[in-house]
Amino acid sequence: MPSLFIATVLVPTAIATVYFVLSSNVFTSESRFVVKSSEKRSSGGLGALLKSGGFTNASEDAFVANDYMISRDALNALNRDGLVSRAYGNKNVSFLNRFNGLGTNGSNEKLYAFYQDQVEVKYDAASGIATLKVKAFDPVEAQTINRRLLDQAEALVNRLNRRGREDLVNYSGAEVADAKEKARAAALALSDYRNREGVVDPEKQATVQLQMISKLQDDMISTKTQLVQLQMLTPQNPQVPVLRARIAELNREIAAQTGLVAGNQKSLAASAAQFQRLQLESQLADRDLAASMTSLQEARNEARRKQTYVERIVQPSLPDNAAAPKRLRGIISTFIVGLVMWAISSMLLAGVREHTD
Repeated sequence: MPSLFIATVLVPTAIATVYFVLSSNVFTSESRFVVKSSEKRSSGGLGALLKSGGFTNASEDAFVANDYMISRDALNALNRDGLVSRAYGNKNVSFLNRFNGLGTNGSNEKLYAFYQDQVEVKYDAASGIATLKVKAFDPVEAQTINRRLLDQAEALVNRLNRRGREDLVNYSGAEVADAKEKARAAALALSDYRNREGVVDPEKQATVQLQMISKLQDDMISTKTQLVQLQMLTPQNPQVPVLRARIAELNREIAAQTGLVAGNQKSLAASAAQFQRLQLESQLADRDLAASMTSLQEARNEARRKQTYVERIVQPSLPDNAAAPKRLRGIISTFIVGLVMWAISSMLLAGVREHTD
């Protein structure tokens, strides 16, 4: 029995005592932040409070920030000046706790696995608040890592936000440039056609020509009436040949003017179809340009509205007391567990002995 008590109680308790005595203190720096947007909807609680101020929780961006903090990219950025290596691989830290304490494998993957155990991010979907906890063996280093992670997450959100705004505006700007080129080409095609065919607006010019033909026809009717009257009253009147010559001239003029309106390939009627097509293309291009410019302005306004921010609710704390290890509690817990194991083992051995006897 004494040997069993020693094996199950005293030895584990002694080992736990040595471990907890040799273990280094672990300090935890805590901060809280929220990623908020001026556009997206939010839920109740703190989200409703932020919404009343013109902002709402941006849960997607919050998840991005949270995942980034425990990523390899975040570790690499933190460790550019050796901060993480110094904080967790310091020779002043007990070999039982520090990174690569036995000096066997100090690879980046091992450092990343160790880093993941030291950084914890929890996100409350109801309030939109994320809590960042960083453990280190020095309180200042824990606070420094916490602060840098917040800075890096904020830079990431700002970069994504800026990229989204630029893509939105650049796409609309490219549409405006394309619409401008099409409108310019359509206007040049219409101008070239007017200069080549010598017409400004076939429909308006045809109206003028028709009005002229109508006047000529009125003159024709009037002249013919006069001729009929003179032939009935005074057939030998010298005005009769004059009126006949005038009628012939009016006929030629009416035919010429009618030919300008319709009847040959150079007439206004023939030019109207091509002119209308070019004019329609120019009008459509102008409308597309106006719509694209409106879209560009809307995109700029939308880009200004789509702002996402990382707001720190609680700044990274500077711990003045070690969060771990709980030495006395750990030793007592080991002792109690040993006693339980000793009692169970003693009863089992007693039962075996009685069965043997």
